[in-house]
Amino acid sequence: MLSGDRKSTAEALANRLSMDAVFAECKPEDKLEILRTEMASASVIVVGDGINDAPALAAADVGVAMGARGATAASEAADVVILEDSIGHLASAIDIAQGALQRAMQAALVGMALATGAMFLAAFGVINPTASAVTQEFIDAAAILWALVPAKSRIRK
Repeated sequence: MLSGDRKSTAEALANRLSMDAVFAECKPEDKLEILRTEMASASVIVVGDGINDAPALAAADVGVAMGARGATAASEAADVVILEDSIGHLASAIDIAQGALQRAMQAALVGMALATGAMFLAAFGVINPTASAVTQEFIDAAAILWALVPAKSRIRK
């Protein structure tokens, strides 16, 4: 955890959340340096709400601004803005994103499998080229619609 807060405050929160490392009283340039070190070995999500978080939000793999009372700079630098200042909403956003990714992957894989089947049918003369083209359009439309349907969310309350 990186924080600009006092060390005692940051450590109390880190202990409560079972975090393995805490860096407190960090300036924006300190956060960037630590962030770059972490990004060399893993994907990094940065959550922040102030103008001092904007550089780290912009540099992170995913920047999340807590935007209800946060600085405009933080909201503009982030990839995601959560309007209510509640870390619980971050968990919900991650669940929604994971569900959307799963849905998109399903649509792509099923669409490719159906398209391959249609190509084989056309290659062996079972269907003519016009029917093959129309079939491909229906496969594409079905895959897109499937990907757009919201996945059931595992939102934690």
